[in-house]
Amino acid sequence: MCRFAVSSVWALGLTSTHHTLVAFTALEKRAAIGLAAIFSTRMLGLFMILPVFALYAHDLQGATPLLVGLAIGAYGLTQALFQIPLGLLSDRIGRKPVIYGGLVLFALGSVIAALSEQISWVIFGRVLQGSGAIAAATIALTADLTRDAVRTRAMAAIGISVALSFAAALVLGPPLARWLGIGGVFWLTAGLAIAGMLVLAYVVPDPERSSVHREAQPVLDQFSGVLANPTLLRLDLGIFLLHLTMVSLFVVLPLSIEAAGLAAVDHWLLYLPVVLLAILAMVPFIIMAERGGRVKSVLLGSVVAMGAAMLGFYFFNDSIWILGVLLFVMFTVFNLMEAILPSLVSKAARAGARGTAMGVFSSSQFVGAFLGGLLGGLAHQSFGADAVYLVGATTAALWIVLAATLVVPANLTAHVLALGDHSVQESAGLQSRLLAIPGVEDAVVALDEGVAYLKVDSGRLDWSTLQTFSARA
Repeated sequence: MCRFAVSSVWALGLTSTHHTLVAFTALEKRAAIGLAAIFSTRMLGLFMILPVFALYAHDLQGATPLLVGLAIGAYGLTQALFQIPLGLLSDRIGRKPVIYGGLVLFALGSVIAALSEQISWVIFGRVLQGSGAIAAATIALTADLTRDAVRTRAMAAIGISVALSFAAALVLGPPLARWLGIGGVFWLTAGLAIAGMLVLAYVVPDPERSSVHREAQPVLDQFSGVLANPTLLRLDLGIFLLHLTMVSLFVVLPLSIEAAGLAAVDHWLLYLPVVLLAILAMVPFIIMAERGGRVKSVLLGSVVAMGAAMLGFYFFNDSIWILGVLLFVMFTVFNLMEAILPSLVSKAARAGARGTAMGVFSSSQFVGAFLGGLLGGLAHQSFGADAVYLVGATTAALWIVLAATLVVPANLTAHVLALGDHSVQESAGLQSRLLAIPGVEDAVVALDEGVAYLKVDSGRLDWSTLQTFSARA
């Protein structure tokens, strides 16, 4: 559930790769490493209970299947509610204060959950964990601390670290829960939040100044256009349904694995090979989609495979080998969608609106996580554990309809053009002059940032003419 935050992070590269590869400065390297560490440790703490909570929650007072599901997904609601507002707040009071505050809330929620003997207090702790929504502020700080030429790779480093944290959580969660108990896992999560604060204080540099980066963070006046875009709405609903399905799956999957004969402490023996194989398996499909021009076919096929896998869980969850195969399919689809959907959002968003589009997209996935826990718990309590798998099959059927009607956006590249002083002084008509350059399909001039945000067709772009507008010319 790399994404969960973050799914979105690696689609946030801010400039095209036309220029010669530029090395990181020492400061940029510190920023990328430090912020990736903060992001990944927070995600690790959130994800570690996914593979184990359903197995140990019965020890909590008042635990019911519905409340277990709610505890698993509760963080998603507050994460969705606060992610964009806290990102906007960081424009006013600074990035680091918002990130410190978010980590404090995350640590406090973890401590409350660790001390709780009643599931209602665990739910409250998870709600607090989610309210420390630092994703938007962290991405904005990354943009503040990196140049256009290296920002893509800094964002990619964060995205990769989040993906690895999800894999690590599935592997580490079961043995840690066995040795430390669920309370111990939450204490460890609180420790990870404190470690994140230390990294922020001693590793991540302070930016010389913070500014709005339209390609990296939400901007209020762009929301109406983003929400009115039918392609973006379909992609938002797609990530919503994907995370609803995955979180609902973990409401009962650990129970099925244990019932199939694998002890709780040994669940990592199943997760580890399945996750590694799934990462390898998605690569040819990404190549087929991006380079082969078969995005829609890959998307539709993946959703069909997800629905078939959920039906497989319903009918064949008594065999550990079949569970392993079905998990392999699910994780392959999940990883694949986590790569393809943000890429499509990036292509569908107008120039200069990608940060806002990704903010809405990310919030959609967190709402999906919340409802996945809620609906999974409700189905488990009302109709039995196997019924939860039918929830996933139903969401897949809905998604097939959305995917079938999706208009795949044109394969345009986002490019940030640093404007020269002469371009700023001659700002009248600058947008129309940029649009007149062959290959420039969309342009938004942001004089306050001294840049122009472009969507370009790299295959026919007149780079030499474009660079006459740049400070680098």
